[in-house]
Amino acid sequence: MDVELLSRLQFAFTVAFHYIFPPLSIGLGLLMVIMESIYIKTGDKQYEILARFWTKIFALTFGIGVASGIVMEFEFGTNWAVYSKYVGDVFGSALAAEGVFAFALESGFLGVLLFGWNRTKPWVHLVSTIGVFIGSMFSAIWIVVANSWQQTPAGFHIVGEGMEARAEITDFWAMVFNPSSVDRILHVWLGAFLAGAFLVLSVHSYYLLKGRFREVSIKAMKLALIVATVFSVGQLITGHSSAEGVAENQPAKLAAIEGHFEASAPADMYLLGWVNKEEQKVTGLKIPGGLSFLVDYDFTTPVTGLNAFPEEDRPTAVNAIFQFYHIMIALGLFMIALTIYASFLWWKGKLFDKRWLLFTFVFAVLAPQIANQFGWYAAEMGRQPWVVYGLLRTSDALSEAVSANEVLFSLILFALIYAILFTLFIYLLNKKIKAGPYDEQKEADRPLQSEISNIITA
Repeated sequence: MDVELLSRLQFAFTVAFHYIFPPLSIGLGLLMVIMESIYIKTGDKQYEILARFWTKIFALTFGIGVASGIVMEFEFGTNWAVYSKYVGDVFGSALAAEGVFAFALESGFLGVLLFGWNRTKPWVHLVSTIGVFIGSMFSAIWIVVANSWQQTPAGFHIVGEGMEARAEITDFWAMVFNPSSVDRILHVWLGAFLAGAFLVLSVHSYYLLKGRFREVSIKAMKLALIVATVFSVGQLITGHSSAEGVAENQPAKLAAIEGHFEASAPADMYLLGWVNKEEQKVTGLKIPGGLSFLVDYDFTTPVTGLNAFPEEDRPTAVNAIFQFYHIMIALGLFMIALTIYASFLWWKGKLFDKRWLLFTFVFAVLAPQIANQFGWYAAEMGRQPWVVYGLLRTSDALSEAVSANEVLFSLILFALIYAILFTLFIYLLNKKIKAGPYDEQKEADRPLQSEISNIITA
């Protein structure tokens, strides 16, 4: 294995592991804001119980997310020195903005969020919850802006030549609002909201199946189901808009995700299939002209295919890109169908009696996570062979001083460390879920204690 492949595998592994946690933090942040707002508005203590409980889960995901994300900054310097030099001014601006506008906001309010219960007024604590949530949203903005600039560079010029070339920003806001950033930010936000909502649905479905915490679980599930239904449908809109941007700005990626090879011809849309790159053929279930219709609302519109590009400028792993993209779409449709059906049963008053549906929700927590991961895989692999689209090839972005053996050793080491971190995360998460939102025995004893108190008073 060569150093380029190993370096890509290492970065993909560390990013994929890290990306389990930020979407959960963003999604849980939204639900915590809603729960705490309802508590302050209505005085219903059960929403306070829910807000306190999910704050504990949020703290766990936030902590593991921070710990797992630090290593990526070092990889930029160790494995991708040429890339770091080339995009340093652009990434430096975006990451500096994240530090000022996002991380400072999150960390400034995080202490109050975690330790301010019973120490601050309820509205002050709500402000801290909102501050942390907004900070997490801002953090996503700047990371996605930096990545989107790699996909659709804008607002820059190139200084120097050859190995000394680097991108300098000429228009900061053109860089921020590059052609793909807004669509991708919205898509990432909605994916994060779904990750948080489905975690809440999973945990409280588990409680209902076990006959525990029924009253608070019903309230939590109703809130999470509203969020999941609205944003799973919203993903169709943002996903379609993002795909239109890909068609305009990255036609080779669009061709790869649908396995479209002909240089200029109407393109089919596959519901499922398998790409044979050598034969330039896709076998599967398709809608004839479906991709053409999505791009131009006309089934006969020609779509640029992979053969329109020099072979060295085409994505190589076409079948993998195709599969990742279509699995993401399938999971998105599954989440839409599941949440709309559950909402219908809620309206009919039958939701919480369907044990098979509750059981489905317990495991459906994996759906947004897998969809988020596979969506990123399709986006990043579809950009290849460019690390900065049309400007810097991945093969030219490597550090010359790093050997394949060194990268392999560090990859193995990271795998071991992340395995320990993930095991710790699952252990602590399971422990908190089993403990539940409150002490059931104390709640069960309260009616008896109240009755004894009334007798003594009488």
